[in-house]
Amino acid sequence: MTENHQGNVPSRQRKRFPGISSRAYEHPADRSALVALRKLSGFDTAFKALSGLLPERSLRLLYLSDSVRVSDAQFSQLNDMLRDACYILDLEKVPSMYVTQDPKPNAMCIGMDEPIIVVTTGLVELLDEEEMRAVIGHEVGHALSGHAVYRTILLFLTSLALKIAWVPLGTVAITAIVTALREWFRKSELSADRAGLLVGQDVQASMRGLMKIAGGNHLHEMNVDAFLAQADEYEKAGDLRDSVLKILNVLPRTHPFTTVRAAELKKWSESRDHQRIMDGHYPRRSEDKDTSVSDSFRESAGHYADTVRTSKDPLLKLVGDIAGGAGDIAGDLGGRLRNRFGGGQTTKETGDKPGSGAADPGPGTGTGEAKDGQSEG
Repeated sequence: MTENHQGNVPSRQRKRFPGISSRAYEHPADRSALVALRKLSGFDTAFKALSGLLPERSLRLLYLSDSVRVSDAQFSQLNDMLRDACYILDLEKVPSMYVTQDPKPNAMCIGMDEPIIVVTTGLVELLDEEEMRAVIGHEVGHALSGHAVYRTILLFLTSLALKIAWVPLGTVAITAIVTALREWFRKSELSADRAGLLVGQDVQASMRGLMKIAGGNHLHEMNVDAFLAQADEYEKAGDLRDSVLKILNVLPRTHPFTTVRAAELKKWSESRDHQRIMDGHYPRRSEDKDTSVSDSFRESAGHYADTVRTSKDPLLKLVGDIAGGAGDIAGDLGGRLRNRFGGGQTTKETGDKPGSGAADPGPGTGTGEAKDGQSEG
C-alpha cells in the first residue's frame, strides 16, 4: 500500500494518467451537459453564492461529528486506496472521506467548495479490496468531473421540493428541475463507473462489485455472465407497455439499474476509447478551456441516435423504425423528383427524344440516386 500518493505508486503496478481530463471517461450525455455548464459564465459562481442556503456546512458537521474520518489512523486501508485513486487520476488534493454507519451499501461524493466522499459500513463490509478500489475510484471520478457540486444541488432541491409540496406551482417547477438533474446524474454515474475501472484496472472486480450491490454477499451463488444476460433480457423484454414501465421505474432514481450499469461498463471496457486511454492517448485538463460546446452536443446527439438505432427496447426500436421509414420516404420522394424534373430538363436541353440513348438516364438511375441519398443521410 502507498503512504503518500504524491510520491509513491499503488500497491500493485497500475497505469497512471497524468493530467487526464474527465472528458476522457465521461459519458457523452454527461460530458455535453458539463461542458455547457462550465462554459456558462458565472454559473458556478452563482450557485456557490447560494452555499449559505445549501446544506453543505451542515452535512460536513454531521459527518465530522457522527461518522469516522478515514486517515492513516482510521480505516488506513481505505485511506491508501483513496490516495492511490487520486494518484492514478492525478487529482492534486485528496478529498476527505468518511465511513458512516448504515447497513445499506452506498457511497457518494458531495460538496460545493471541496468534495467529500462518504461510504457506508454496509458497502465496506460487502466488498473485497479490489471491488472497493473500483468504488473509491468511482467517487474520485465524480470529484474530478465536478459532479459533487451538482449532486449537492440535487440533494438540496429534492429536500426543498418536499418542504414546499403544499405550494402547487412551486413544487411543479422544482420537480421539473429535479427530474432533469436526475436524468443527468444517471448518466454521470456511468461516467464515474468508467473512472472506477481506470483506477482499479480490473473489469472483473468492477463487475463483481456491481453484482454484489444488486444481490448481496453471496458471490458463490452468482455468475457475472448470467448477470449481464439479465441486462440484455431487460433491454429487449416485453412490448411497448414494458418500455413505458421501464421509464416510470427509472424516473425517481439517481442511479441507473445495476445490471444496466454492468452492461454499459463491460461494453466500454472493450471499446477503442478505453484502449486508447490505457495506451496513454487521452484529452488533458490543460485543453479543457478549448473544448467546443457544439462538438460535445453533436457527440451526445450522435450517441443517442446510435442508441436508438441499436437498441433492442420495443419503444426505441419503434422510434428507430419510424425515423428510418421517414428517411426512406424522403429519399424515395427525392429520387422521384430528381428523376421527373431532372430527366425532363435533360430531354429539353439536348433536344433528344425521350427514349433515345443520349438522353435516357437508363433504368434504375433515379432509384440508385435515391439509395445514395438515403445512405448519406
